Amino acid sequence: MSISDAFTTGLPKAELHVHLEGTLEPELKLELARRNGIDIGQSSVEEVRATYEFDSLTSFLAVYYPAMEVLRTEQDFHDLAAAYFRRAAADGVRHVEAFFDPQAHTSRGVPIADVILGYARAAREAAEVGVHAQLILCFLRDHSAESAVETLAAALPYSEHIIGVGLDSDERDNPPEKFAEVFRTAREHGLRLTMHCDIDQVGSIDNIRTVLREIGVERIDHGTNIVEDPALLAEAIERGIGFTTCPISNSFVTNDMKASEIVQLLRAGARVMLNSDDPAYFGGYVAANYRALAEHAGLTREDLAQLATNSFDASWLTDEEKARYKAEVEAFVAADSESTT
Repeated sequence: MSISDAFTTGLPKAELHVHLEGTLEPELKLELARRNGIDIGQSSVEEVRATYEFDSLTSFLAVYYPAMEVLRTEQDFHDLAAAYFRRAAADGVRHVEAFFDPQAHTSRGVPIADVILGYARAAREAAEVGVHAQLILCFLRDHSAESAVETLAAALPYSEHIIGVGLDSDERDNPPEKFAEVFRTAREHGLRLTMHCDIDQVGSIDNIRTVLREIGVERIDHGTNIVEDPALLAEAIERGIGFTTCPISNSFVTNDMKASEIVQLLRAGARVMLNSDDPAYFGGYVAANYRALAEHAGLTREDLAQLATNSFDASWLTDEEKARYKAEVEAFVAADSESTT
């Protein structure tokens, strides 16, 4: 039996791997450019959309960071995040732990307070559309370790708005141990830890091993290369490590959705789930990722429900909150089963 769009959209789910800057749709980019008097070289939505082209992680980042130039004020950051939370609600997202990249903005002279407070205001307002939202501050790994330390220090006065820290951007020549000190400090301040281990990078397994055993993260973003080391995968499963995979974006940067690896993680009992990554650029929000993987890998409704359950289990919600959301998944699947029999 085929899985309906209504099922993949309505299934209650958490999104734990989405970059707020990666939700900058062409329409909003053009609106913000006009609001802030910035000449971006395009004058129509179609022209902006035509610039969203790339075929690798490196070429994607070359498009991604310049696009952020239109984000200047607290209101800009609020409007970007608010638009995403509305879109996430339409995809059945009940809880979000969203990434943001302050260094991409402070390096342009934007005060970190404007970034955090704009995003935080939108996160509070997300409850109005049925989404519980929290923020993860990401360090850019192609910046210096000293810059990460300075960024964390600048952000700590606003730590009430941040649940954890992450690490993203270009992994080449930027191994996780480069940021061991700042992650240690973040943990001391009560922040949760996750790190990107992008797919098919040079030294992928070594980096995954480092983030698990030396950095001590609770989740790994992407990380599907772990299937290459069964012993390491068993260790991650025993520790309840979450894997925030992103099928559609995988297919853009490597020409491979990594469906077989994601399914292998699912069948092995790992806390793997699906996410949208940078949906404005990759053309698919989270429900589209559920549909894409289901179609490509022949998954069942029960498989998708398990992925959704995993998304709550791998979140940084309280046990009580996790139980409540997982009960929503069970109720939704039961109601759907009744309606199709």
